[in-house]
Amino acid sequence: MKPKSIPPIIKILSKKYPNKGVTTLNRMREKPKPFHILISCLLSLRVRDENTEVVSEKLFKIADTPKKIVSIPIKKLEKIIFSSGHYRKKAKTLQHVSQILIKEFNSKVPDTYEELISIKGIGPKTANIVLAFAFGKLVLPIDTHCHRIPNRLGWVKTKTPEQTEKELTKILPKKYWREFNAIFVQFGRDICNPISPKCSICPIEKYCKKIGVGKSR
Repeated sequence: MKPKSIPPIIKILSKKYPNKGVTTLNRMREKPKPFHILISCLLSLRVRDENTEVVSEKLFKIADTPKKIVSIPIKKLEKIIFSSGHYRKKAKTLQHVSQILIKEFNSKVPDTYEELISIKGIGPKTANIVLAFAFGKLVLPIDTHCHRIPNRLGWVKTKTPEQTEKELTKILPKKYWREFNAIFVQFGRDICNPISPKCSICPIEKYCKKIGVGKSR
């Protein structure tokens, strides 16, 4: 059964957080370059969005193709992406993914979910972001905010982002899929924080069941 609160919540949040240009990846969606979006997504893991943009721009000035990234000595690549956090692991991932793209996909980013997740280092969230932002496909990229908030609202009752994606595809009308990620990521960072959400200024507070919320502001 679809929660009745979905339409009003999406309407309110879409006005407060316009989809266009909200995040680095959403800005890249306006003139999509699949490889840039994939690499930026890999760099964005566990780091603030503003850092992702700075590091991505720095890297793409030096290397903007799989071949160029593979040709960079690993220590130099680590220095380039240092401020993205977890830079050693990310440098290895960037080079491995680039190598696979060269060997198996003619240096092109594949446009199917199955092919993307077949590459070590690309998980479900990254695959869906690439499909949505680079190829305009109707999928639901679910990150920590997009997993936490629907559970807090009472829309779903899930334990993992993968489970949340599966359940949301059943209840969230497809007309909302394209904007869902950008809206909920920004809302999660701004107001519906993981710990002590700002319920006193939340524009959708009256619709929220506050499941799992102990302390709020």
